[in-house]
Amino acid sequence: MEPALRLGAGISKQEIREKIWDYMEAQNIADFPRPVHHRIPNFKGSSHAAEKLLHLQEFKMSRTVKVNPDAPQKNARFLALDGRKTLLVPTPRLRTGLFNKIVPPPGATKEILRRCATSQGVKNYSVPIGLDSRIIVDLIVVGSVAVSEKGWRIGKGEGYADMEYAMMVSMGAVREKTPVVTIVHDCQVVDVPEELLGDHDLTVDYILTPTRVIVTGCTRPKPQGIIWSMISEEMMGRIPILKNLHFREKQAGKDVTLQKEYLEHSKTSNKQAVLWKSDQIASTTLSELAGSAHLDHDPVALKNESSSSVTTVYVGNIPQDARVSDMKRTLREYNAVPLRLNWQGPQGRAFLDYKDQATAECVISSLKGLSFGGNSLWVKLAKKQKNK
Repeated sequence: MEPALRLGAGISKQEIREKIWDYMEAQNIADFPRPVHHRIPNFKGSSHAAEKLLHLQEFKMSRTVKVNPDAPQKNARFLALDGRKTLLVPTPRLRTGLFNKIVPPPGATKEILRRCATSQGVKNYSVPIGLDSRIIVDLIVVGSVAVSEKGWRIGKGEGYADMEYAMMVSMGAVREKTPVVTIVHDCQVVDVPEELLGDHDLTVDYILTPTRVIVTGCTRPKPQGIIWSMISEEMMGRIPILKNLHFREKQAGKDVTLQKEYLEHSKTSNKQAVLWKSDQIASTTLSELAGSAHLDHDPVALKNESSSSVTTVYVGNIPQDARVSDMKRTLREYNAVPLRLNWQGPQGRAFLDYKDQATAECVISSLKGLSFGGNSLWVKLAKKQKNK
């Protein structure tokens, strides 16, 4: 079957995401929650696509299945529970640990199991699974924004599926041959250039769509564990389980050098380097990113920054009850920390200052259409920048 979308040469991961999200909205393929931008997109027919799990021998034989928490995988979570399998769901953004084990009430009917498979059910019927659980995962189901028939996958750009898999490797929960399945719409199956893949990128073995089961035969190695040189101290603070794993691997004598040392090297060599979210940051170098993070907390540096070089981004359609702390947290999560944040919440807007226009445009690409407090953000260059 020919891809629904044709991608040009030299395209970036973020450009592929944008094309997929735009196409799904324009063709009304997208399903709630909408808009699908900056999400693992839900789509019409996702439940039907998930039912193809029942025909996979690997699913039939599995006892423990890990399924991501996004909407298009809801039926996959139900099918695991209905098949009396142990269902593991990653905690949102890994804030409180790695997995939750879904534990339905005794004698649960199919209706209750379907409720357990929803995002609210995951919260109400789960218990945390720690690093010492010695659990073995037999099958992994992940979401994707785009995937190729060769098994090369692109997520929404935050790297959590890649991180989860790397953590499972570190805790001995998966093996190289543990099958990975993704459930997508047919239009999300596109030609992904291999040069876009990094060592940290998770590949898939099966692609389930409403019309097809694709066996990728992918031979590209999956992540061998956490690549600590790609982990920042800020990320360690955001994901507490990383600290635990870092300590364990350090005790085991492994190289656990964090990104900070890599940043210092990059400052002197001024070379381009790969981050966990490098494709969202586009051409921003590590030294530039380090400078932005530093300036955000250094009033002296801010004073020294030339006002003529600063580029301001306008963010609109902010809910009136939103808090500046929520905005700051969102900006950190999207690696979009500004030099300065001018918060005008009552007017539903904010102005973000960045080091230069290239950085600002990368931020616009990352944040545009992002759901914030239930509203889709309006993000663009501030008027004074357009008139320069």
